[in-house]
Order: sequence, then C-alpha cells, then structure tokens
Amino acid sequence: MKITILDDYFDTLRTLPCFGKLAGHDVTVWNDHVQDVDALAARLAETEALVLIRERTQIRAPLLERLPRLRLISQRSVYPHIDIAACTRLGIVVSSEMHADTPSYAAAELTWALVLATARRLPQQVAALRKGVWQTGVGDTLRGKTLGIYGWGRIGTTVAGYGKAFGMEVQVWAREASRQRAAAAGWTVAPSRDAFFSTSDVVSLHMRLVDATRGIVTAADLARMKPSAMLVNTSRAGLVSPGALVAALRAGRPGLAAVDVFETEPLRDPADALLTMENAVCTPHIGYVTRDEYELQFSDIFDQIVAYAAGTPINVVNPDVVANRRR
Repeated sequence: MKITILDDYFDTLRTLPCFGKLAGHDVTVWNDHVQDVDALAARLAETEALVLIRERTQIRAPLLERLPRLRLISQRSVYPHIDIAACTRLGIVVSSEMHADTPSYAAAELTWALVLATARRLPQQVAALRKGVWQTGVGDTLRGKTLGIYGWGRIGTTVAGYGKAFGMEVQVWAREASRQRAAAAGWTVAPSRDAFFSTSDVVSLHMRLVDATRGIVTAADLARMKPSAMLVNTSRAGLVSPGALVAALRAGRPGLAAVDVFETEPLRDPADALLTMENAVCTPHIGYVTRDEYELQFSDIFDQIVAYAAGTPINVVNPDVVANRRR
C-alpha cells in the first residue's frame, strides 16, 4: 500500500523498532505541518493509507472528497479532527486503537513536571541564571498542599498517585459516575464544585474535549481559586472558557498556570497572551511526545495498517463502512 505519514516533525517514526512493521509498503513521511486543503490534496493524491499523529491535522470532507485512492486512516486515541461521517460515506475505514487499558504515562509525567516547574519557578530561575543572576525569587513546596484532579480517567488517576507520593492531599471533582468511582477507590471527593476550586492549591484538568466539556471551566470557577493556586492543563485548551485563563491570571486568581495545549496549534505567535505572562509556564503540546510513547502508539497504528492490508480491519470506529469500503 501507499502510506503517508503526516506531521512527523523530527522524523522520529523511521527510527522506531515498530516502523519495521511497514516493510514492503511504500511509505512517505512529511515532517512539516500543512493544513491548507489544496496542499494536502496534492500531497495525498496517491495515498491509500493515511497515518495521523494525534490531532495535528484536521481531516474534513472538503479534503476527503479529493482523495479518491484513500482507503484507510490509521491513528490512535480520540478523533474529533476526523470527519467520520464523510469517511463512512466515501468508503474510507477509520481505525483508532482507544487504549482503554493503559493511560498515557508520558502525559501524566509531563503534567507532574509542569506542576514542579511552576511551583519552583524553574523556567524563570534557569533564564535568570543564564543571564548571570543568582536566584530570582522563592518557590513553593507541594507537600501538605491540596491537589485537585478535575476528571477521573486514566491520566487523572495516575497524576493523583504522583501527588500522593509527594505528600499532597488529593481531592477529586468529575461527573457523578466518576466521583462515585473515585470514592469507591478510597479517594476524597470534594463536597461541591465551588469547594473544589476554592480549596485546591493545584487544579489539574484531565477530561476529553467533547460538547459536554467544552468551556466546562468557567471564569467564575477560576475566580474562586486562591491567589497562590495553580491551574494545570495538559488535556485540551477548549476545556476552559475562551479568554478566561488569561483574564484570571491578570486578575491574580489563580496566581499561576501551566499549560501544554492551546486553542490554535501549532502556536507560533510569540506575542500570544499566555506566552508573554511571567506567571504562566507553557509547553508546545508535548505531553505524549516521547520515544517510548511513540513506540507504544505507533505499534498499534501500524498493526491496524497490516490488518487492513490482510483484509481484516481492526479497531474500526465507523463499522458501517466495512461492507462498502473502497477496494
């Protein structure tokens, strides 16, 4: 099959052991990011199987309708960036392993790295030292503070464990069913949403971005946080009401933020409000960007291609297409 891989920024996939699964296929790898439909249509004109790296590129009907040879889109995790209905209509199989049994330890580790870096003002201290300044302020200790986990899924539970290991008090807020699961597992559930935001020293968001969660963290929620508190978002920028975090940081509640996700990605504007704020630590959506995580994810993604080529598609998220898929 003619396989195209998009958005492999550092040409990493060819160096992974799992890349050998594509032996015998014609593979093209693109290292830059393009969203323009005309440019993508030209790049993908001969593509039969398209490999996506998470949600870096939007795959919508105007593009799909210009790709008559495309038969399979293979990726891992959620797929809000793919027009599933258009794929089904056009006979294109979408395979996505949902890794229901494993959290992204890489994302959980980055979350904790951001908590530590923000609490101890590490970016500011490193930058100052490189300019010849010896110490530039005082950080905060996490032990004895309260870590609030908003959303009780695989990554949230892992981050909660990290907090507990650091001697933090952990409390949970989530939808009712998730709160019940957390309580049954022995974790403390906040008595109310308002109490969760007002008493947490660190609030870390761990939810999928769907219609029900878009803007779920409001300006009022942020205004309830302590001036000394920190909001951490390694999930999706859309979980926070547009503009609310910047306004809250300017108002001083919360006093700190650490974010790995943005409304527009890739974000290349150094004048973006969050990037200019001294009380915000920002990273370029690298939660899952480790060699170990890539090997785990792309082993599944390439298995999906091999299965399709053998005539037995797996992890199909649009099963209605199977009987009428393109040949």
